[in-house]
Amino acid sequence: MTQAIARNPLTTVPKVALARALLGLALPALLAAGATTARAADAYPSQPVRLVVPFPPAGGTDVLSRLVFNKIGIATKWNVVVENRAGAGGNIGLDGVAKAKPDGYTLGMGQTANLAINPTLYPKMPYNALRDFTPVALVAAQPVVLIVRTDAPYKTVADLVAAAGAKQLSMASAGTGTVGHLTGEMFARRAGIKMLHVPYKGASPALTDLLGGQTDFYFATPPIAMPMIKAGKIRALAVTSAKRLPLLSAVPTVAESGYAGFQAEDWKALVAPAGTPPEVVARLNAEVNKALAQPDTINKLREEGSEPRGGSAKDLGAFIQSENTRWGEIVRQSGARVE
Repeated sequence: MTQAIARNPLTTVPKVALARALLGLALPALLAAGATTARAADAYPSQPVRLVVPFPPAGGTDVLSRLVFNKIGIATKWNVVVENRAGAGGNIGLDGVAKAKPDGYTLGMGQTANLAINPTLYPKMPYNALRDFTPVALVAAQPVVLIVRTDAPYKTVADLVAAAGAKQLSMASAGTGTVGHLTGEMFARRAGIKMLHVPYKGASPALTDLLGGQTDFYFATPPIAMPMIKAGKIRALAVTSAKRLPLLSAVPTVAESGYAGFQAEDWKALVAPAGTPPEVVARLNAEVNKALAQPDTINKLREEGSEPRGGSAKDLGAFIQSENTRWGEIVRQSGARVE
């Protein structure tokens, strides 16, 4: 007696025919999804874009952010609202960006501190600098300047190193874990000297005590150093960029002063929450690069000691990874810690 076997109708369809049938069903949906994505990218932004600057108004990061996005706003008619959320070395503002909806309407201006230094400097971070953000564009970079008083006996980097070999010199900084502090630690290690680190609560008091003779040298940002250099009150011995600054063309780099490959910069980079659509990232990246290529943007950045960067989002991702590793090692070697 033969028993009838119930069959699934799909099992009787040849595999090739089945695959074609399924593709026929899926293709319209895929095309519709692609068209929707394209329309969404074309329509971006359809509402105001919030740019979080994780430092106070009128500071270097704030001025740079407003300069670049003012150019973008003029060119595209976008409505960009800058929100200053300072605190914890930039961690508070960037944490808000990390936790925002990844739709391209919340962006953050990260920098060396909160994307490369703080992850090692702080025992506990509210975000993961490498996983919680989508890189958008590297905006600009600024070195620090090794300065001393004009009445100090040091005319060159070699003079300073020789003096530090005879006695311990003191280095001012704008605070523990700042780019200036860690650059000084890196320099001391390269030069084989010991120094006394004297941290201050900001750049202004650090500069005041340098001028007053309480400290011997200071790795300061160009905006802090330039007014005193022009006034003849401090002397610049070197800059920490790979090339000389147009603003200080007569001042050699640390690398030129006997320390090949030495480089330290405070960079600024636009980031978005992880998962932001690639089409939106590409649009943002393109607009940032256009703004950075404008001659007046370049001139304004160079007037305050910065150099425009730009490049692809992929390049920025690799750069943040390498800087995170490099500065993390410098923090560990210095023993710096912020509780």
